[in-house]
Amino acid sequence: MSETGGVREVKSAARTVELLEVLAARGDRPARLQELADELGVPRSSMYALLQTLISRGWVRTDVTGSLYGIGIHALLTGTGYLDSDPRVRAARPYLDEASEALGETIHLGRLDGLDVAYLATRESHEYLRTISRVGRRLPAHVGALGKALLAERPDTALPEGPYEALTPNTRTSRESLAADLARTRSRGYAVDREEGVLGIVGFGFALRYDSPAQDAISCSVPVARLTPGHEERIVAVMREIRAKIEAVSPAAGGAVHWR
Repeated sequence: MSETGGVREVKSAARTVELLEVLAARGDRPARLQELADELGVPRSSMYALLQTLISRGWVRTDVTGSLYGIGIHALLTGTGYLDSDPRVRAARPYLDEASEALGETIHLGRLDGLDVAYLATRESHEYLRTISRVGRRLPAHVGALGKALLAERPDTALPEGPYEALTPNTRTSRESLAADLARTRSRGYAVDREEGVLGIVGFGFALRYDSPAQDAISCSVPVARLTPGHEERIVAVMREIRAKIEAVSPAAGGAVHWR
């Protein structure tokens, strides 16, 4: 049994969290009992009992046959509570609106979570037809402007060995290629994602340096078809200004609960 801070891990609690994470990661692909039992390596009877407990509390849902399982609505309610309780997310929201209005493009706020970036807020472009919000979703840090802006705040020795997952043909999948790109990010002061995460989309990411190393970043995403040299120059100028405004108003670590 593993230990955290000298305290032994509670096996039943760890299993519950692992189950919820598996279901959340499956998105719109519901799972069957045996699939979950096999993936988590627990007896079928134990998995069934755990699922029924979580269904009764709203953390897991099942279909009318009782044979398919998915993440429940209480996961959404808890996630919303996380966003509502974070003073830095609240402080950033009006400036995300300002950036969106000034540029007419999609603006994101994200936070580093291990080797991924979790999206905390999004302001969609009025010209972008995508209707699925990224808030609450995760993306590998090496493929997007948000993640690369945050990885550049850390030494390259922290990078895992490759190869990395490729989301498009442009994704940097080797440690050497990513490290070289992060060096350019440090030199220019912001990250650029040229169709590395999504084909047809270019992103510009800016770390928010109210923490050291930075945990949060903002980005602007724009379709390649609308990205002229002049528009790119304006995006960088506006996003630098927005970063400065957010850093100026975000609560300092000493003035708020210092979460770890």
